[in-house]
Amino acid sequence: MKTTALLTIVLIFALAPRPCSAQAKTNSQQPHILDTIYANDTKNVALFFPEPIRQGITGSDHFVFTYSREKEQYFGLLQAQPGKESNLLVVNKNGSIFSYIVRYKKQLSKLNYFIPLTNSIGNEKPKITDSVQTKLVGKSIDNSTYYYEKFCSYLLSLKQHFGYFTKRKQRVILSLENIVFDKEQLYFVIQIRNNSSLDYDLNFLNLSIETRQKGKRKSLQRLYLEPIYTYNLPSKIAEHETVRFVYVLPKFSLSNDRRAILELNEKDGERNIEMKLSHRYINNPN
Repeated sequence: MKTTALLTIVLIFALAPRPCSAQAKTNSQQPHILDTIYANDTKNVALFFPEPIRQGITGSDHFVFTYSREKEQYFGLLQAQPGKESNLLVVNKNGSIFSYIVRYKKQLSKLNYFIPLTNSIGNEKPKITDSVQTKLVGKSIDNSTYYYEKFCSYLLSLKQHFGYFTKRKQRVILSLENIVFDKEQLYFVIQIRNNSSLDYDLNFLNLSIETRQKGKRKSLQRLYLEPIYTYNLPSKIAEHETVRFVYVLPKFSLSNDRRAILELNEKDGERNIEMKLSHRYINNPN
């Protein structure tokens, strides 16, 4: 009886499928290395994800990751206190899982992380078909339009103001809230408030460079700057409505004899506004 039982155990062990040793060796040699994100206690580090954040957890109390739990948002903000490194786990709305090492660093060289879907370490849901996966991966390619859209959305969520630049005409108020430099672009955060009882139909809002010509015959010349991207730009501002939007332009600087002109023009109307910006503000953005 003992011999029969022993023989049965040996046969089961012999016939059981075994993992390929070469494959196991390869997998052990290619562990998934987590990227590191640095943060501190004086600045917000923004993480932009390809889908809205459903859950974000840090492994230690001296790291704080905040995101909206009421309204779907694609970004979260990371801050850190001095201490040992920890980890951050983020789950997107579609089930994609992202994992990072987080460390405190007094001086930060990077404040914004745009994370593609390909950085996901897995998905909590069943694997989707290859055709759908291909579409998602293609959609998540980090192109310039995707970058501009997410960064502009982030800027509109901030309460930061570059200075107090406001011009008004007939209860229509044009405000320049912020100028932000990122990579090779300048982001102009603009607000228009219509306090009048008439809708404001936007004809155009142009940004130009004005040059003062020296000499006996002084004159002004304007060079129009074409934005490479606009975010949330309205065609109409209803009565008693306020709109905020962003103009993205290639990086530029101005000499002492030049200034920037922000020109708001009403379609079939006369409520036109010009705002003059000194070279000092253009050359020293946030």
